[in-house]
Amino acid sequence: MASATKPITISIFLLLFFFTISLCKSREEDPTPAPWPHQFHSILFMNYSGSLQIIDLWYDWPKGRNFNIIQDQLGKLLYDLEWNNGTSFFYTLDSNKECRTSQIEVGILRPNWLDGAKYLGQRRVDGFLCNVWEKVDFIWYYEDVVTKRPVHWEFYTGRNAHVMAFEVGAVLEDARWQAPVYCFEKKRDDGGSDPTAQTVTNQRFSRAFTGWST
Repeated sequence: MASATKPITISIFLLLFFFTISLCKSREEDPTPAPWPHQFHSILFMNYSGSLQIIDLWYDWPKGRNFNIIQDQLGKLLYDLEWNNGTSFFYTLDSNKECRTSQIEVGILRPNWLDGAKYLGQRRVDGFLCNVWEKVDFIWYYEDVVTKRPVHWEFYTGRNAHVMAFEVGAVLEDARWQAPVYCFEKKRDDGGSDPTAQTVTNQRFSRAFTGWST
């Protein structure tokens, strides 16, 4: 009778042992950032060496578009409209009717653009305890541990984004996504778009977050 009990006892012990190892291993695995919602609205407070901006961000993955409405401190209001075909429009709606375009190889950020980011641990920023990831030495992404909402972004350039609002499912009406007619009226004689520093930044930004090499 004792010999029959012994194998059963050993089997139970081994089962508990491997279950404990598996449980410990799962607890040790690094957390992963939440994918972006397919549609959301966010308000960002930007600080770049004392240069301040408020960005009204509208992200709409199902329709392949992203909209940044950028207010410089005591400055102009700039509209940055991006499409998934790689086309971007930068324009104002004031009497100056400024507009320039750019074309890059890839479109807007995918909802899972943070896949493969390196986990750096937990840090407290802006009063929130956050998990922190680094993506290809380009951005440091802070996400609230409890709610999984983005809290803070740090770019390699030194630019910092503080997330002031994050509304999941919010959608901007379609009429607001149309670039003004004067964006299509004037082009350079060579048929190209005006080269700008913002174009270069957007290109690297897109490549870094969509898996392209930088």
